[in-house]
Amino acid sequence: MSNSSAAIASDATAAVRSSLLAAVVLLAVVAPVVAPPAAAAAGNAPKDASPEIVALYPNPVTDGDSGEFVVVEFPEEADASNWSLADGESVASLPNATVSGRVALSPDPEVARNQTDARVLGLADDLALANGGERVELVRGNRTISTATYEDAPEGERWHRAGGTGDGEAIGAAWRWTPLGATDFAVRHAGPTEVRAFVLPDSPAVPLETLRRADRRILLAGYTFASPRVADALASATRRGVSVRVLVDGAPVGGLTRRSAKILDSLVARGVEVRVLGGPRARYDFHHAKYAVADDRALVMTENWKPSGTGGNASRGWGAVVRSEETADQLAAVFRADAGWRGATPWSEFSRGQSFTAADGQPASESFPSEIALENTKIAKSSVIIAPDNAEIALLDLLDSADESIRVQQVAVGDRRHSLLRATLRAARRGVEVEILLSSAWYVEEDNRALVEWLNGMAERENLPLEARMADPQGRYEKIHAKGVVVDGEAAVVGSLNWNNHSARENREVSVLLRGEEVGGFYAGAFDADWKASADGAEGAGRVPVGLLGAVAVGAVVALAVAKREVIFEKRR
Repeated sequence: MSNSSAAIASDATAAVRSSLLAAVVLLAVVAPVVAPPAAAAAGNAPKDASPEIVALYPNPVTDGDSGEFVVVEFPEEADASNWSLADGESVASLPNATVSGRVALSPDPEVARNQTDARVLGLADDLALANGGERVELVRGNRTISTATYEDAPEGERWHRAGGTGDGEAIGAAWRWTPLGATDFAVRHAGPTEVRAFVLPDSPAVPLETLRRADRRILLAGYTFASPRVADALASATRRGVSVRVLVDGAPVGGLTRRSAKILDSLVARGVEVRVLGGPRARYDFHHAKYAVADDRALVMTENWKPSGTGGNASRGWGAVVRSEETADQLAAVFRADAGWRGATPWSEFSRGQSFTAADGQPASESFPSEIALENTKIAKSSVIIAPDNAEIALLDLLDSADESIRVQQVAVGDRRHSLLRATLRAARRGVEVEILLSSAWYVEEDNRALVEWLNGMAERENLPLEARMADPQGRYEKIHAKGVVVDGEAAVVGSLNWNNHSARENREVSVLLRGEEVGGFYAGAFDADWKASADGAEGAGRVPVGLLGAVAVGAVVALAVAKREVIFEKRR
């Protein structure tokens, strides 16, 4: 993967991209709910009777593509010497060994052992998998038992059978490309507990207080990190003996700024472990998650670790602190999986010789009223949902379960055909009351207004209980950065997932689904306050303040391009 293409994360970001990149958006085949390209299935024998090819790794991130492998599943113990692999140009006999289960077969077994957890056996004969496409056959004697076909292998990705719990589901199952080492977290649930529910910019103290209370561990994950106050809190925790680790994206849209680099330098100098995700071994296009584990508390937010987000100086965002050791441990497992991957590099190593971009103006420093007070409330259940592993299908299930109402607050929606928007429209057509509030910030205003008009026109034509609006902040916040959903007033989703394909299918995103009348009522009330303030259509909403016109004119072309790229987060390869 290249670090140079468009991106996923800041939400000045989430909606403009739909218009700017609509012509080039690629349907990401890694999505668990999207049918991947057609591929040849295994042989005709039942899976429990015949070995089959279940995965291929044809384009490694190594010189000369060393370390290629083919994974074959042997359902029963077998003598491998009776088998061979063929690609139409060459035939490679399997070694004289007894095998069972999954076995990776490679002409470079020493290299391949660093790429897979399966048992690796070397091939005596060369078998070179073509990056541009190949048909691979598993042969016994003169009989082809299983085949796998692919086209245009992405670098560092594995072609494998798509399944809910693993690679080898049923014979004839669809195949998909997945970054090597991609996780497969299931949705995890935790029982009744307490939650501190809050919104930003109204309650900026909550993230800091959560970190400051930690006694044992802090695992902080973010897309960007540019908050001196949070940095000081992490350094203070390290001094008092707390184990503190930070994980951020190495190539956010617009690049890492000198301001961010200076703060990350200061963290390392004060004993905080900082790792950066990115580069050719990255499993996901962007690490866009925004969460922290503080002892047995899980903090999940829609906001970035910078003054405009968690600092409360600009964005409308949602956050939740779940008091649950089980939920905290679930997030800790995600953190370890990401921080422990080959694509995670220590900051000191990553930053050596790097040049960083100039900061885009001064950090946000506006102040806003605290009109929506935080609430300590009870929940019946919390569920951690992770992208690209399970988030899209979990959200589709939630939307399809709606009986009474759906409230959606987003920066933007990537496409009128997006799966989550289609599910919302399905709900409206079965009588569920739907309200959609989108940002009116200048960088997404045009596309969002077109979508709002389209949705409201559809509602009028079909007599649907659906209405969409452009947000009017009314001085209560600067712009919407939230990615929130409330269903039936008793289930709320809080987290980093934008409503576009790239966010759901190509990024690391983390959200939490909170169930309960109290917590659902809190976020529904926060939404309703913003909805009511926007009732008059926000005359002039989305316009740049007069005092900023000069500055905007100077950097308009660059700023608009960057903002739009950030919003949509489609492909950066």
